[in-house]
Amino acid sequence: MSSPATYVAAFLCGGVLCMIGQILIDRTKLTPARILIVYVLAGLVLGATGLYPHLIQWCGAGATVPLTGFGYNLASGVSKAVADHGFLGVLTGGVTAAAGGITAAIFFGYLVSLLFHPKPKQ
Repeated sequence: MSSPATYVAAFLCGGVLCMIGQILIDRTKLTPARILIVYVLAGLVLGATGLYPHLIQWCGAGATVPLTGFGYNLASGVSKAVADHGFLGVLTGGVTAAAGGITAAIFFGYLVSLLFHPKPKQ
């Protein structure tokens, strides 16, 4: 059973990440797509430097669910695959590590589109 402090930490971490994204949207000319790339790269860099595991330990889902968690997942997958398979792991590690999340996103996105019949914006 998680303590209330765990929920507070996850909420604060996820909230700060969202707040930074909103500030970038409001105060810069960066498009949402570029901000997405910045978040994924930030997770990748923090994972490569060994800082992101500490953030995950403190924040839990508040650090793993946002896009920075996706970047960290890619970096850790490549690192493990390179250790196991050598240079080939550079090409396969990120895809293997993120396959479950990507598959779930596609499946649930498709399921929601079937249920709610989306229409293009006018």
